[in-house]
Amino acid sequence: MKFFLSPALFLVSLLLSVVSLNASDKKQSSPVAIAIHGGAGTILKKNMTPELEKAYHNKMREALEAGYDVLKAGGSSLDAITTSIRIMEDSELFNAGKGAVFTHHKTNELDASIMEGRNLNAGAISGVSRVKNPIDLARGVMEQSNHVMLSGARAEEFAEKISIELVDPSYFYTKRRYNQLIEVLKTDPDAAVLSEDKNDKLSFHGNKQLWPDDKKFGTVGAVALDKNGDLAAGTSTGGMTNKKYGRIGDAPIIGAGTYADNNACAVSATGHGEYFIRAAVAHDICARVMYKNISLQQAADEVVMDKLVKMKGDGGVVALSPKGDPVFSFNSAGMYRGYIDANGKIYTAIYGK
Repeated sequence: MKFFLSPALFLVSLLLSVVSLNASDKKQSSPVAIAIHGGAGTILKKNMTPELEKAYHNKMREALEAGYDVLKAGGSSLDAITTSIRIMEDSELFNAGKGAVFTHHKTNELDASIMEGRNLNAGAISGVSRVKNPIDLARGVMEQSNHVMLSGARAEEFAEKISIELVDPSYFYTKRRYNQLIEVLKTDPDAAVLSEDKNDKLSFHGNKQLWPDDKKFGTVGAVALDKNGDLAAGTSTGGMTNKKYGRIGDAPIIGAGTYADNNACAVSATGHGEYFIRAAVAHDICARVMYKNISLQQAADEVVMDKLVKMKGDGGVVALSPKGDPVFSFNSAGMYRGYIDANGKIYTAIYGK
């Protein structure tokens, strides 16, 4: 028996087929891109040795290329940013993971967050001291729990449950970060509560320290766009040197240090966290793109170069548009940053424009 479609049904079927083909073509043709940052602050060329400058560029390039390889192989934006951030967390160059700064009580407390733009799903952790790669645990919270944020020792219990790598807290000790704390404690009226330590006599010898980040807001972050057109953002940090009372900054706060929405952008921030929390920086940038119908660069500049400046907040952001256009905006002297755009162009930079 033959079956015939009526002219009306045939037309509807044809239109649906065209729409489906167009959607498929669009999905297949989505560009891929990735951008990262490694912290912002008073980063001046005069304080940087050629060897150290080269090391930063090389490590940023390594992180970018690893994430981009994931994207080119068809991997998700989430896989790409976790790959890139993990590389920076494992490097002593950045204030995240292995290179984390010390708290007032000579411990390392790590924060991280991650968000996917497809469905606004997110995960975050704060105040952990045994998680080798905090970004992995943030993703674990997002994908394997019913929560958005976990903290402290209980977060580490969850990490063990889902087989996230844990390390002894001593793993995060680095001499230069410890020295930075000792220098700050010399002018801290609360320093007397700390136990005596023979290493407390270590010094930077005036302004001749090797590392040019004593006035830097250390964080690492990444944003990416995959072949399916999905955006993602992630941020990881060791916080601020000499932080007290379990202080938590913007890095693990969804909407402050991290935000992603396929309809607008993906953002990762770095700076003085208290201001970024109060200004809801990452979300505000995405909201301005959607509600004001302005470019991502304009939205980022309105928040970072105007709103934050008026609040006397320092720092910057890295962001990515749904088309894969990378955007940087920072009101500090410098920001470790880089991207591989939709055309495959790679770029890294440290100092201001």
